[in-house]
Amino acid sequence: MSKTKSKKKGASSLGRDGSIVASNKKARHEYTILDTFEAGVALVGTEIKSMREGKASLVDAYATIDAGEVWLRGLHIPEYSHGSWTNHAPKRARKLLLHRREIDQLFGKTRDGNATLVPLSLYFSQGRVKVELAIARGKQIHDKRETLRRRTMEREAVREVGRRIKGIPG
Repeated sequence: MSKTKSKKKGASSLGRDGSIVASNKKARHEYTILDTFEAGVALVGTEIKSMREGKASLVDAYATIDAGEVWLRGLHIPEYSHGSWTNHAPKRARKLLLHRREIDQLFGKTRDGNATLVPLSLYFSQGRVKVELAIARGKQIHDKRETLRRRTMEREAVREVGRRIKGIPG
């Protein structure tokens, strides 16, 4: 007997394992990432269907810890296009699923007030929706400029090495 997984017919690439539904690119520019966690998201049926269509936005999303539970707020999942009166509210608070020790660790690191919980990406993993949650500290303007300057210098160094390998005068 062989153990092989069969693919469903007609399944699109959206909603497959490892596919990113939404990412928060601005978060890495605005914050210094201190630590990351993977958390499950408690969703209803029409939210999953809408996410399988590739519709979600993490632009204004953030996480809070209330009464020992972690909540994701500001995540926008539009209503499912084929839904009926059972559709969900697009911007409701969604519970994040973490182990107790992870919640305690998050609470301890954010208690001081100088760190915040920022979602970095929303993706499918083994058929379940996961969010990459980061403990982050806000950057100052000069830190953002320094990051951009460093990134530009690294990019130019890589280009120069490529030119030398190809024998193109720079």
